[in-house]
Amino acid sequence: MQEKETPNEPQFADLPSVGRIVALDPGIRRVGVAISDEDRVVATPLPRIDRTSWKKLLSEIRRLLQEFDAKALVIGLPLESDGKESKMSFEARNMARKMSLSLKVPVFLQDERVTSYEAKRRLWDRGVADTKDLVDSQAAAVILGDFLDRLKSS
Repeated sequence: MQEKETPNEPQFADLPSVGRIVALDPGIRRVGVAISDEDRVVATPLPRIDRTSWKKLLSEIRRLLQEFDAKALVIGLPLESDGKESKMSFEARNMARKMSLSLKVPVFLQDERVTSYEAKRRLWDRGVADTKDLVDSQAAAVILGDFLDRLKSS
């Protein structure tokens, strides 16, 4: 995955060296969710969140961060294949801005190009034929895995 810096994005130095990280694959109707282990080696999909309102989404994210004692939030940034911004890029950046203003953990953006395809491939490789209900959170796990790789290499 290609990295893209975002103005006002926290630096990795703002992140404690251990602790879980929550990742989101934002969508208009559904938000995929994944969590890392304490050592930030494995990214595991969690049940997706059906997006009905900003207030409910924020409340659910706060609950997850508290439940897992997460140290950061990563939001997938959907870019075009050539790296240009898309309509959904604006939505993801807006979500990241609102989350960073509302939460007490650093919020990072992670390039999520082709994560949905990778998520479907992983599900198909496991023999899952109907991927509809699982693909969003599997994509969040791909996003989180890419972020963890980026974090390790920094």
